[in-house]
Amino acid sequence: MYTKMPWPPTSTSAAPVAQQAVSPANVNMMGAFPQTLPANVPTAMPAVPTTLPATQAPLPVSTGGFITQGGAVIPVPQREESYVENILRMNLGKVATLYMTYENNSEWNAKIFKGVLEAAGRDHIVISDPVTGKRYLLLMLNLDYITFDEPLNYNLPFGTQGLATRR
Repeated sequence: MYTKMPWPPTSTSAAPVAQQAVSPANVNMMGAFPQTLPANVPTAMPAVPTTLPATQAPLPVSTGGFITQGGAVIPVPQREESYVENILRMNLGKVATLYMTYENNSEWNAKIFKGVLEAAGRDHIVISDPVTGKRYLLLMLNLDYITFDEPLNYNLPFGTQGLATRR
């Protein structure tokens, strides 16, 4: 299938390759690369201005802040967003009833979980049954709604402090 070729090739049909004489002046520690570049290769990068023009606005950074001309980062004040996981985090330790639905499940399409709210993330909720100590990791994807038997701690994200929901 494959033809075994001799190595190194010993063919005499190809034209001989011109070899460059190797002298200590053009050989480095690797033994084959010239130490100087040909005359047509640039040896320096073009100059780049190091300061921003005075008319240019500060540059934005990934944290939402800005970089000044002097290189200082100006942070933008952070504010809490009104997402479900943040509201749940304000109410850790409270008893909650979670109503979940599971599509295409022949055994149970809807399920109700009741327990102490232990943790909440962007895509999950952790509750525990105080009687058995069993913990449940539930996906927000399946959450329909949550009820609490006591008032919620809920601070609005736009600066209003200390408000609680009323029954």
